[in-house]
Amino acid sequence: MITTNPHEEGFAVLAENRESRPEPISEVLPRLRRGHGLTQCELAARLLDASGNPSITREEVSRWERGKRIPGPYWRSWLCLVLDAPQHELERAAAFGRRLRRMRREASSPFNRNTPR
Repeated sequence: MITTNPHEEGFAVLAENRESRPEPISEVLPRLRRGHGLTQCELAARLLDASGNPSITREEVSRWERGKRIPGPYWRSWLCLVLDAPQHELERAAAFGRRLRRMRREASSPFNRNTPR
């Protein structure tokens, strides 16, 4: 049995699975944000305070979390600072998110169908 309680026996398995299973940035960001007890609006406000860049909005954070966009290197560095996350975690998550988007796009392309023509 796998548990989320760190005092129960199966917790190590759950933690190990999270470390070995790649997550797209659209899953990592809300997990980190909620871990800090922040709303999307509060995260955007903290990013604005830290970066001084007024282009960040709650809507942009929402796009990242829904996988509509992937934050670029500029915002990933600020996200690491604000969410106290290791840079490599967000870089890996962004790369995995890009791969997933590419695979979904290719799978839905009519030119990649394995059907006789």
